[in-house]
Amino acid sequence: MWVSILFPHQSYQDQSQHCDVIPGSMILPYLEKKGDIILGGLFSLHDTVVEPSLTFTSKPPPTECTRFNFRTFRWMQTMIFAIEEINREGKLLPNITLGYKLYDSCSNPHQALKAAMELLGIQNASVTEGKAKQSICKGGVPAVIGDGGSTQSLVVARFLGVFHVSQVSYFSSCACLSNKKEFPAFLRTMPSDIFQVDALIQLVKHFGWTWVGVIAGDDAYGREGANIFAQEVRKLGACVALHDIIPKNRAPEVISSIISNIRSSGARVILVFAVEQDAAALFDEALREGLDGIQWLASEAWSTAAVLSTPKKYFSILQGSMGFAIRRVHIPGLRDFLLRLHPSNPDSVTDPFLIPFWEEVFQCSLSEGRVKPPCTGAEDLKTVTNIYSDVSQLRISYNVYKAVYAIGYALRSVGGCEDGKGPFALQTCANAQSVQPWQLLHYLKQVKYFNSFGDEITFDENGDPAAMYDLVNWQLRPSGGIEFVTVGKFDETVKDGQQKLRIQSEDIVWNGNKTQVPLSVCSNICPPGTRQAIRPNFPICCHDCVVCTAGEISNQTDAVECTRCLPEFWSNDERTACIPKEVEFLSFSDTMGITLMAISLMGSFCTCVVVFVFSYHRSTPVVRANNSELSFLLLFSLTLCFLCSLTFIGRPSEWSCMLRRTAFGITFVLCISCILGKTIVVLMAFKASQPGSRVMKWFGPAQQKAIISLCTLVQVLICTVWLIVAPPTPHQLIPPKSAVVLLLCDVGSPVAFSLVLGYIGLLACLCLVLAFLARKLPDNFNEARFITFSMLIFCAVWVAFVPAYISSPGKYSTVTEVFAILASSYGLLGCIFAPKCYLILFKPEKNTRKHLMSRMDKF
Repeated sequence: MWVSILFPHQSYQDQSQHCDVIPGSMILPYLEKKGDIILGGLFSLHDTVVEPSLTFTSKPPPTECTRFNFRTFRWMQTMIFAIEEINREGKLLPNITLGYKLYDSCSNPHQALKAAMELLGIQNASVTEGKAKQSICKGGVPAVIGDGGSTQSLVVARFLGVFHVSQVSYFSSCACLSNKKEFPAFLRTMPSDIFQVDALIQLVKHFGWTWVGVIAGDDAYGREGANIFAQEVRKLGACVALHDIIPKNRAPEVISSIISNIRSSGARVILVFAVEQDAAALFDEALREGLDGIQWLASEAWSTAAVLSTPKKYFSILQGSMGFAIRRVHIPGLRDFLLRLHPSNPDSVTDPFLIPFWEEVFQCSLSEGRVKPPCTGAEDLKTVTNIYSDVSQLRISYNVYKAVYAIGYALRSVGGCEDGKGPFALQTCANAQSVQPWQLLHYLKQVKYFNSFGDEITFDENGDPAAMYDLVNWQLRPSGGIEFVTVGKFDETVKDGQQKLRIQSEDIVWNGNKTQVPLSVCSNICPPGTRQAIRPNFPICCHDCVVCTAGEISNQTDAVECTRCLPEFWSNDERTACIPKEVEFLSFSDTMGITLMAISLMGSFCTCVVVFVFSYHRSTPVVRANNSELSFLLLFSLTLCFLCSLTFIGRPSEWSCMLRRTAFGITFVLCISCILGKTIVVLMAFKASQPGSRVMKWFGPAQQKAIISLCTLVQVLICTVWLIVAPPTPHQLIPPKSAVVLLLCDVGSPVAFSLVLGYIGLLACLCLVLAFLARKLPDNFNEARFITFSMLIFCAVWVAFVPAYISSPGKYSTVTEVFAILASSYGLLGCIFAPKCYLILFKPEKNTRKHLMSRMDKF
């Protein structure tokens, strides 16, 4: 919204009555040409000001400006060119001639304010009897073009806004100037830094830079732009590595500390948001300290600056620099207009700026008494190549050109107003010959036209133009100079969904004449398989790369966190993908399975050898003693015990799970029943040897077979009920932090499984007790002692099995169970049959009835 400081219908003469009176002239040089309407102009023709010493006891001397700027002088000449072009063609303003009054602001806000006061005619006011005459401010201009620097424009805009004098800046880009409450009469043909920062943020995002340094000039342009950039970078998720200010006095020690900060930050991409003079001071120090390898990003203030791109000393550090510049055009006839200047021309007599320009270009003097040699008069601008006559980069000059024409179109609208249809009070129109500043401002805000270059010129509600930039890259020409190569475009006016920034990356040459995009990060990029771990007390962009834990993956670079795999999947070794978990079971192909199978078959083989030995020596007393049929049945059951362990090896299935549990329970009960029968026979045989005992008739072979059958039948019934009610089934166990899926046999019914084991344990304990009671019976070969040892081993193995089974992970629980089966089977085979085989094979002389019964006879 546009805000008025004065009442909108207050006349210009009324305003003149309120102009302040400041006696004494500041003696500011200016260039003037008369016309029906005079346009003011402010240009920083000099870069610095030498302020005089003020004693307040004498008249202040005039301000001295130094370091003439050819580029800005070209801008001023472009304004003159545009005004004369409008006057010459006569189509835009057929009945009006434009004049101009141009001042040098010397890149200083105080000087700019003095010039603005001169433009309003305040300094020409006179005082009569303590009252201001009615002519105060009457000679003021209705519009001012300028100034270039944002700091100068801030001061001038506040002053001109009070009088509603239109100000159109061609180079002030500070976002603060878009505030119409503070600057109601300020407009510009230079886009706001808001748009430039948007373009820079898009650039940072496009190339993936997350650790960027910012260096700003100590003025409104630099500070405001750098602050907005820093805020937007953080919103993007990147970080600002450093944020320093170049002081206006360009103190060497301060700039040296900035170079040190750049080195220590580790940032490889640095944005310099400053005017070209401040940037030059920074780069001078960078050259002195040998700072290289930095990819410099340029704000539009120096992205095409000749003061940096012309001297060869900067090529080593600025080659490959990149920044945004406003649109470039070729203005026909401008070069010839620029080269017309000569001190001998009649129009040059009143030009106070031509003399310092001419003396600076040709390094001669037009006045006597100067140190420089006198000028000959034969000097010609056509023989000199410098930034003034270089029209290859007409960017800011084009902004000046557009500003003049914008005012011209506003004046045409004033002249085209019809009485009774005007925008002012009572629908009146303004007088085109004596338009008031506030009236011109009304029309200027509504300007909208297409110029001869095809660009639409208009101002938004903030007085800003549409933002369009060229992305320029500083590349070395084969001849050795710097060429500004356009490698991209930024257009803020594109429709939603379209890219504002378009870049031809293949055309970019980076710092150091490289074609690879520089990497500017606080930490190395975390590859897939790792995640970022924030470093304490560091910005969010500074992190360490931590490998994802087992079971988690990251399949992209710089992952913030790892993703956990689904329960059926596990991470690969690189932690980049989830793969199906390996199914783990006791297999015939792995080492443990092969070992257990070999031990099992070896036990079966040893049992068969014992069977062969007993069969071959079945008529000997050792074999015949204690019922040889029970011995062969026991050996058969032991063979089944060894072989049943094989059912625990291999991929679990419904049949294998049912078989392994039932086969184990029944074969071991059969085995223990046989041992129990042999123990009972030993005890009963001792009782039968006593006089009058007839006990053996109750424990004959038939009765022994009945005992074994009955004991085994009980286990068969338990197993049958188990298989009917809740049989063992294959079961997948998926541990949350394991790379394998455990394929096991679920017991089905824990109660049935406990009954099977409990029944085996009951028979084993009963057998152990009976064998223990019979261990001291008189016999040279007392089998009860060996049964006692075997039962002790059997019970010890299975007591130890329970906690081992519970604590064993995965397939090792099955291994524990197989080991318990084999260990107890070997214990029974070894303790019961090994002594007999030793006696049969190696002590045949003791394998006699006499020897076996000798102790019994003595007893």
